Amino acid sequence: MPLLNRLFSLAVLGISAVPSVLSFQPGFDYGSEKVRGVNLGGWLVLEPWITPSIFENTGNDDIVDEWTFGEYQDYDTALAVLQDHWNSWITEDDFEAIAAAGLNHVRLPIGYWAFAVGSGEPYITGQQEYLKKAITWAANHDLKLIIDLHGAPGSQNGFDNSGHRMSYPTWQSNQTNIDRTDDIIKTIISMVDSEYETVPIIAPLNEPAGYDGDEMLEVVKQYWYDSYPYNSSTESNTVELIHDAFQSLSYWDGFMVDGYDGVAMDTHIYQMFSDEEVAYNYSQHITEACSYGSSLADFDLWIIVGEWTPASTDCAKWLNGRGTGSRYDGTYSGSTYVGSCTGKTGNATSFSSDYKTFMRQYWEAQVITYEKGSGWIQWTWKAENADDWTYQAGLKYGWIPQDPTDLEYPDICD
Repeated sequence: MPLLNRLFSLAVLGISAVPSVLSFQPGFDYGSEKVRGVNLGGWLVLEPWITPSIFENTGNDDIVDEWTFGEYQDYDTALAVLQDHWNSWITEDDFEAIAAAGLNHVRLPIGYWAFAVGSGEPYITGQQEYLKKAITWAANHDLKLIIDLHGAPGSQNGFDNSGHRMSYPTWQSNQTNIDRTDDIIKTIISMVDSEYETVPIIAPLNEPAGYDGDEMLEVVKQYWYDSYPYNSSTESNTVELIHDAFQSLSYWDGFMVDGYDGVAMDTHIYQMFSDEEVAYNYSQHITEACSYGSSLADFDLWIIVGEWTPASTDCAKWLNGRGTGSRYDGTYSGSTYVGSCTGKTGNATSFSSDYKTFMRQYWEAQVITYEKGSGWIQWTWKAENADDWTYQAGLKYGWIPQDPTDLEYPDICD
C-alpha cells in the first residue's frame, strides 16, 4: 500500500503511525510512477547462456557456473578473464543507452561472493569495484539502480545463475548460510543507504526455491523480516524488494503489510519453462500475458515484474544450463518436440518479419499488463547470441520501441 494511503487508513482508525514510517522517503515514487527498466544480466554473475564464449574458451565441459569457473581453473587465468569481462561487458555507454531508451531503472544481479568468500569456496572476488561504478553511472544518467543479491551461500535455488548449480539448494538448511546472507545484506544497506536517491531498492535474495516446500518457505519468510532495512537503521529510505519464491500472489496476501512501509514484491513471469507453455502459439502467449493484469492490479504491496522477456521459447543455447538442450526442439530430457529452433533465437537477422511482429505484440501485451502493477524490468540488456531475449537487440530490430510508452498495439489486451 502506498505511504499516503497507509497513513490515511491509520488516521481513520485512530492509530498513530510510527516515526520511521512518517519519515520514509524512497528515491522513486513507486506509488504513482511506473518502473520501466532492464536487467544487467551476466555481468557480475556469470550465466553460460548469456556469455557462452567465456565457458567454451575454458575447454572444460565441467565448468558450468561461477563456482566451477574458479574451481577448475588456475586462479590467475580465471581472474584475468573475469576482469576483462567486468571491464567490457557493461560500461557507462550502456547506462547512457538505457537512459536514452526511456527507461528509469536498472536491476543489477550480484553474488554474495562479491562481499565475503568463505573457506573452501572457489569464487573469485572483485565485483564491488564495478558495483560502485554502476552506482556512479546510474547517477550520471538519472537512472535508479536495484541491487539484487542473485546468489547466496549454499545456493537458494540450485540454478547456475545463483553461482553454484546443484540438484537441490542447501542455503535454507544451514543457519550459517542464512546468517552470512543476512550479514551481507546489512553490509549492502550500510554501503548505499545514503545513496537512496540512486539506489532506492535492495532485493535481498533472487528466486528462492519455494517450490521445494515448507522448509524453504518458512526460512524465506523469516529472512524477509530479518532483512527489512529498518532493522538496520530507523532512518533508512531503502525499499526492500522481496521475491514471491515461485508462489502465487495469493500466498503472500497480507504479508509485511501492516506495520511495514517500503516493501515491494518481485515476481518473475516466463512462458517457456514448462512443456505446456513452450508449446503455446503466438495468440496463446499474448492471452496468457494479458491474464496477469487483475492479480497485479489488486496486490496489496507495490509489485514489480522484475524479470520477463519477449522471447517465447527456451531455444537460446544453454538457457537451461550448459550442456542442456531445449524443450521447444525436444532436446531437453523428457520433453516433446514443438518445432525447430532455427529462426527463434541467435542473431535477429535470421528472424522472420512475422516473428518480429509477434515479438512486438508480445512485448507490448506484457508492458501494458505489468504496468497495472508498479511496472517492469526486462531480462536482459544484452547477450552474446540470444537476440530474442535482449532489450538492446529489440531496440535495434524494432520489436521494442525507442520510447517504451510508444505503443503500436495499445488495445491488445482489451
